[in-house]
Amino acid sequence: MSTDTRDVAGRGTAASTASDNPNHDRRWLVLCIVALAQLTVVLDGTIVSIALPQAQADLGISDSDRQWVVTAYALAFGALLLLGGRVADYWGRKRSFMVGMAGFAVASAIGGLAQNAMELFAARALQGVFAALLAPAALAILTTTFVGEKERAKAFAVFGAISGGGAAIGLLLGGFLTEYVDWRWCLLVNIPVAIFAIAVTLPIVKETKAHGDTSYDIPGTVLIALGLGSLVYGFTQAEKHGWASTQTVGFIGAGLVALALFVLVEKRSANPLLPLTVPWHRDRGTAFIGSMLVGSALLGGTLYLTFYLQIVLGFSPVEAGFGSLPMAAFIVMAAGVSANLSTRIGPKPLMVVGPVVAAFGLLLLTRIGVDTSYWTHVFPGLATFGFGLGLLMVPMQNLALIGVRDHDAGAASALVNATVQIGGALGTALFTTIYVSARTAFTSSHAAPTPPAGIPAEALAEAKMPSPEQLATLPAPVQEFVAAMKDYFFSAEVSGYSHAFAWAAALIVVICPLVIVLVRAKKGDLPAEGAVGMH
Repeated sequence: MSTDTRDVAGRGTAASTASDNPNHDRRWLVLCIVALAQLTVVLDGTIVSIALPQAQADLGISDSDRQWVVTAYALAFGALLLLGGRVADYWGRKRSFMVGMAGFAVASAIGGLAQNAMELFAARALQGVFAALLAPAALAILTTTFVGEKERAKAFAVFGAISGGGAAIGLLLGGFLTEYVDWRWCLLVNIPVAIFAIAVTLPIVKETKAHGDTSYDIPGTVLIALGLGSLVYGFTQAEKHGWASTQTVGFIGAGLVALALFVLVEKRSANPLLPLTVPWHRDRGTAFIGSMLVGSALLGGTLYLTFYLQIVLGFSPVEAGFGSLPMAAFIVMAAGVSANLSTRIGPKPLMVVGPVVAAFGLLLLTRIGVDTSYWTHVFPGLATFGFGLGLLMVPMQNLALIGVRDHDAGAASALVNATVQIGGALGTALFTTIYVSARTAFTSSHAAPTPPAGIPAEALAEAKMPSPEQLATLPAPVQEFVAAMKDYFFSAEVSGYSHAFAWAAALIVVICPLVIVLVRAKKGDLPAEGAVGMH
C-alpha cells in the first residue's frame, strides 16, 4: 500500500518527505524510464508524418482521408488525457504506466501491420487512447518521485528537453526508417521500446496512488469525446459537401451542443473531469485558447510541409526529416530566450510578439512554388515560425498554472497538453478541407494540358506515372505532355498547401488580441517551478 501523501497534481504537501517516497532512492533511474516513455509519446506525433506519403500510396488512402492518420491520434489523445490523469492517480501510477505502454505497443503493432486505411486509422486512434493513459502516468510518477525543489527542477529540465527534442527525433527517425527499412517500422519501432520500458519498470518503480475521492466523471468524458469527435468530423464533411450542407452543419452543431452539455455536467459534478475554475480565469483561459491555436497551426498547418518537400520538391524521407528540423531547432532556441525574458518583462509582451513572428513565418511559406528553392523559400519560413512559437510557448505554459490550487494543478497541466492535441485534431481537419477546396478551385480555373494529337492511347496511359527510364523511351511530344501535367498537378498541390499555411497564420495571430485584452499577469505572478512541457 502506498504511503504517498500527495494530491492529484503530484505536488508535495507539508508532510511529504524523501523518507515516505517509495521511489526516492531510485529516482534517477525512474527519471530515465519516464523520459523514455515521454520520448515515445512525443516522437509518435511526428514520426508518422514523414512516413505518410508512402503509407498513403501503399494503402491507397485518398488525399481527403489521409489527415485521419494524424487526426485520429491527436483527437483520442487530447479528448482522454484528463481522464487518463485521473485514472493514473486513482488506479495506480505504475499500473497505469505499464498498461498504457503495453496498449501503446499493441496499437503500434496493429498500425504497422495494417492492410488498409481503416485499420491504420483505428490503430492510430487506439495509440491515442493509451497515450492518454501513459503520458499523465509518467508525469505523475515524476512529480511524486522528486521532492526537493532543486532536484525537481533538474528532473523537469530533462523532461522538458525530451518534450522539445522528441519531435525533432521523430522527424529524423521517421525519415531513416521510411527510406531504408519500411514506413511500417515508424509504428513497429514502439514495440521493442515498450518491452524494454515495461521490463525495467516492473522491478524499479514502486506503486503510488492519490487518496480521497476517487470517483470518475464518466458522463463528462463521454460528452467531451463525442463533442470533439463530432466537430472534427463536421469539418471533414465541409470538404465533401460544403459548409452549408446538412452533414456539415449537423455534425458541427451536435459537437457544440455536446460541449455545452459537458460544461453543464462539470458544473454539477462532485468530482469533475475538468474543474471549471481552472479555465474560467482570464489569464489561464487565454493560455488554454492559445495552446489550442498553437496546436492547430503546429500539427495541422505544418503537416503539408512534409507533402511539399517529398511530393513537389522530390526530397527523400530522410531529406524531408532534415528539412523539417529548423522549426524544432528554432523553437528550442527561442524557448531559452523566452524563459529568461519572461522573468524580466513578464509573459504579456512575449505572448503578443510570439504569434506575430510565427504568423509571419507561415506567411513566408505561402511563397512556395513548384520550382522554388528550399533555402530561399522554405528555410526562412520554418525558422521564423519556430522562433515565434518558442517565444510564445514558455510564457503561455506558465500562464496556464497561475493561481491554480495544488489540488487542481494536475488538471491544469494536463489541460495545456490536451488543448494542443485537440487544436491539432481540429486544425488538421480544417486545413484538409481548405487544402482540398483550394486545389479543386485551381483545377477548375486552370485548364489541364491538352494531350498531343496522334499519340496512341497506350502511350498516354503509360505516361501518367512514368519512371525516368520509361520517360526517355516515349516520343518527345509525350515527354512534353508529361512535364506539363506534372507542373499542372504540382501547381494545384502548391495552391492547396499555400492556403493551408495562410489560414494557419490567421489562426495563430488571433492569440495577440486575446492576450492584449485579457492577460493581466505580471512577471512576479509566474509559477516558481515553471510549467510542464507540452506533449
